[in-house]
Amino acid sequence: MDFKTEISRLLNEFLETRTDLFLVDLKISASSDVIVILDGDNGVTLQDCLDASRAIEFNMDREIHDFSLQVMSAGLSEPLESPRQFKKNIGREIEVMLNDSSEIEGELLSVDEEKIVLKLEYRRPKLIGKGKEDVVEEKEIPYSEIKKALVVIKF
Repeated sequence: MDFKTEISRLLNEFLETRTDLFLVDLKISASSDVIVILDGDNGVTLQDCLDASRAIEFNMDREIHDFSLQVMSAGLSEPLESPRQFKKNIGREIEVMLNDSSEIEGELLSVDEEKIVLKLEYRRPKLIGKGKEDVVEEKEIPYSEIKKALVVIKF
């Protein structure tokens, strides 16, 4: 079994025992630097990262293949990729860059396997008369149209 396949197998075995956690990304460089990025339905603790690291580290023979290993949680600056990550952020403001390079910011209302729904609030010129009016609308966005989505961090 090749190195990447073995790492993936060990990681998947660990994740089967921890159904609250899921893999966001697995990167293995040519020089055998392994980076595992995890997320969880209730967040990821330091202990979760240690447990995942041990599941890989203790079952690989460094005499056969020398490698470095980093296991980390998906940070706030990481893009949302899977429906599971979007679900975890329902109720938060997110910024979505679409494939046509336009950007939309709104509150994430709901998520399913095909799309997300955002609540958009903005001001626009009145349709009749002068001045502006407040508008609140819901917009469905299929995953296929999303280039990148980030949680908006407000201080």
